[in-house]
Amino acid sequence: MTRISSSRHPRARRAVGRTLLATALLAAAVAVPAAAATPRGTTAAAPVRDEVASQESRLVDHFYGAYIDAVSAEDGGALATALRGFYLTPALRAELDDWEAANHADGVLRAQDVPAAYRVTAGDSGAGHTWCTVRLTWGSPANPTYTYLAVRSDLATGKVSGIRE
Repeated sequence: MTRISSSRHPRARRAVGRTLLATALLAAAVAVPAAAATPRGTTAAAPVRDEVASQESRLVDHFYGAYIDAVSAEDGGALATALRGFYLTPALRAELDDWEAANHADGVLRAQDVPAAYRVTAGDSGAGHTWCTVRLTWGSPANPTYTYLAVRSDLATGKVSGIRE
């Protein structure tokens, strides 16, 4: 270890001390979470989903939350249409118009009614798209039933580009 005389170089001594302290704190900050996250006797697992898929699933979550609120409101038709315009690609909007004419139901929800709740789960991403699963909850809390939708988002635009049952 290099010894610096405090009488001749007080600033240098403080700089070295700060550097050592910063290095020690950084090493501790990196080591402690890694050790705490892995239980004894096991190895660290890979991340469950990538960050892009998680971000896109949050956008789908925002869309479905706002859309369900809009269609359940008494005068929410204009808002639901505006939400479709903002969150959905033009191609998907056209596809939904055709689906709704053929099925006489809401194409985003794939139903004639409004669900009691929903949940969005991130999926995989690749080839410029990411997929997530939307679980719609129907019925009473005591006796719920579920339907599942596969929702595709474009990574380039962030817009929803596909909804499948």
